[in-house]
This record gives sequence, structure tokens and C-alpha cells, in this order.
Amino acid sequence: MNGSSAAGSAVRKVFQRLVPFSMLLMLVSLLDRTNISFGSLQMNQDLGLTPAAYGVAASILFLGYCPFEIPSNLMLVRMGARRWLARIMLSWGIVVAGMAFVTGARSLYFARFLLGAAEAGLLPGLVFYLSAWVPAHKRGLAYAALMSTTALGNIIGGPIAIGLMHLGGPGGLRGWQMMFLVEGVVTVLLGLVVLRCLPDTYSDARWLDASEQDVLSRAHASDLALKQSRGVTSLRRAFSDRRVLLVTAVNFFLICCNFGTVYWLPQIIKSLGRASNDAVGLFATIPFALGGLAMLLWGRHSDQTGDRKWHLFIGAVVAAAGYGAAAVSSQPASIFVGLCVGTVGIWSTFGVFWAYAGDLLGGTAAAGGLAFMNSLSTLGGLVSPALIGIVRQRSSGFGASLALVAGFAALGALLALLLEPVRRAEVGIDKTRIDG
Repeated sequence: MNGSSAAGSAVRKVFQRLVPFSMLLMLVSLLDRTNISFGSLQMNQDLGLTPAAYGVAASILFLGYCPFEIPSNLMLVRMGARRWLARIMLSWGIVVAGMAFVTGARSLYFARFLLGAAEAGLLPGLVFYLSAWVPAHKRGLAYAALMSTTALGNIIGGPIAIGLMHLGGPGGLRGWQMMFLVEGVVTVLLGLVVLRCLPDTYSDARWLDASEQDVLSRAHASDLALKQSRGVTSLRRAFSDRRVLLVTAVNFFLICCNFGTVYWLPQIIKSLGRASNDAVGLFATIPFALGGLAMLLWGRHSDQTGDRKWHLFIGAVVAAAGYGAAAVSSQPASIFVGLCVGTVGIWSTFGVFWAYAGDLLGGTAAAGGLAFMNSLSTLGGLVSPALIGIVRQRSSGFGASLALVAGFAALGALLALLLEPVRRAEVGIDKTRIDG
């Protein structure tokens, strides 16, 4: 096999095997992280939770998540992706199953904190892992596919959660309890699959021949060489480089919009009329389906144009416009359309953000820096749902809360204007042979 055909074959195999498998891990993570939004339709009444208390429960996950991101990714480098990612999944699956037995606000807060600590490191770990397998000029699409599970999880998460909530359980368990229990057990089983099947290195991937392993190795080496001269490769600079800090701030505000939508969308839709819980679950899939499609198309377009900065800016502007329109509208249909537009804008940016980070960080900086960026920006998940809960409790509807989300998106857009382009490595891969 010549070099060009080996390159095309190797990258196609990575996209057929490792990218979908990584998406599956992210999907399960998102289902387990956000199932509380649908469980709240029963759970809040059973546990006597106010809107503010529910907002704290949704947010407190990130208080456990953020401090453990960097240590987790450094442990992944030491122990290998296969063993460490399996450990993450096994521990968080046990916590999710345990959430079936919370009895009030305090025990729910504690369980959500533990869930964040257990899950910490999964996303930056997967981004770091894929950066060794996916060439730079295909990362926009690869990371968009990975992050599209954010939308996919919310498309299928609602029907799955609502379906499980219809189940009766042993000992009189309520539907929301069965939902947590079943989804936790599934996560534990998938963790065992990771431990058995995920390749740590090119030589562990028996589905790659020697020439394909060699071309991926050379592409990764040339990518690292470029980052050593123009990017960030030291752990110290990963925590202090202006480009790292600025794009992290951009993502913080995008994450505020993301989790403000994820944790409150079912209740926002419920407030628009008299829809049943089943109907709410189905309506909630529409914005996320559109967002997932936008993420893939925008990530691919970012790869094709070589631009990251303006793709982040335009996505954030679209989001601000959509949420802003929903905030000022009084018609349910218009509010829902605004939510769809806002979700499209926000979700389109996440693959581009991780591609920018992957273009910038290499070596030791990639392990610590990706986790650093994710841990700081994910604090938006701590801030936004709680603020929305407080604003909602003090107002007559969700208009003020949606205006807050629109403001987050506008701030992200303004900061994106200050980003510097990052040159990507394209040495050793013939792009014309791998796009098919």
C-alpha cells in the first residue's frame, strides 16, 4: 500500500472505529449527567424541591467535576486511556445507580457532587486520545462528531428517560428511581467493554496494518513538531498562554448557554402549554436534533476553510439572536423557534472549539491543558443552571432567564473576536484521499 492510500485508509478506519466508540462513551456520559432534567418532572415533587433547589442540584455536579479534571487527564497519560477511561465509567455508573435512593435535597446534592468527581476527565481524555489518532485537518469534523453526542443524548435521552420513568420497580421504586438505576447499570457494563476493547497505541489496533500505523505515527509527530515551534507544549504554558485563557473564556459562556438549555428545556417547554411529560420529551428532541446537525456541518466547514475563530464568533451570534428572540416573545411557537435557533448556534461551536484547542496544544500541554480548559469552561455548568433557577423563581416566566442565556452567548461572541488563528499541521497526509 502506497503512502497516500495508507493515509486515506488509516483515517477512514479511525473514523469508523474509534470516533463512533468515543461518541458512545460521551453519549452515555451525557445521558447520565442530564437525566435529572427529565427525572425532575416527578422527582421534584417527590423530594419537595423548589426551582432554586433543583437548579443547585443540577449545577453542583460541576463543583465535583472541575477540580478533578487535570489530575484525571494526567493519570490517563500515566495509566493509558483504556484502563483510565474504564475506571471513570465504572465509578460514575455506580454513582448514577445510587442516585435512585436519594431522599431529599441534601442527599441529591451529595450524589450529584460525587457524580461530577467520578466523571471528571472523560471529555478531555477522549479529546487527548483522539488527537493522537486524527490528523489536524480532520479534527474539526472528528470533534464535532464527538460533541454532537451532546445533541444526540438530548434527542434520545428524553424518550429513554420518560420511557424508564413509566416502569414500576421492586419495593415500590418510583419511575425516576428506576431511570437512575437502569442507566447506572448500563454504564458499568460499558465500562467493562472499554477495559477489554479500547486500543492504547497504534500497535494495539489490530485493524490497522503496518503502513497505516506508520502514517498515523508520522502525522502525529509532524503535528507535535509544529506545536513545539508555534503552539503550546509545556504544562506551565498550558495554564498561562493568552490564547488558552481567551478561548477558555469563550467556551465558558458557550457552556453557560449549553447547560442552561439542557437542564431547563423540559420545564421551559412545559411552561408553554399543557403538554404531557411524554410530549415534552418529544418536543425537546427537536432543538437538539437541529443542533447536532449544525455541529457536524459547521465542524466540517471549519476544516475545509481552515478557520476556527470566525466559526466560533458566528455560532455565538446566532445563539444570542435565537435566545434573545425567545426571551422577548409572548407566543409559544415563537419562543420554541427561538430556542431552536439558539441551540443551533451554541451546538455548532463545540467541535470548532476543541479543534482550536487541538491545533494549539501538544505534548504534555495537551494532557494538562485540555483538562484545564475544560475544567474552567465547564464552570459555566455550575453558574448557569443555578442562576436561571434563581431568576425563574423571582419572575413570572422564563423570559428573564432566556435573556440571561442570550447575554452569555453575546459575551462569548465578543471574546471570540479577540482570538488569534492557529496554524495547523498537514504534513504527511494527503487530504484528497481521505475525504471519501
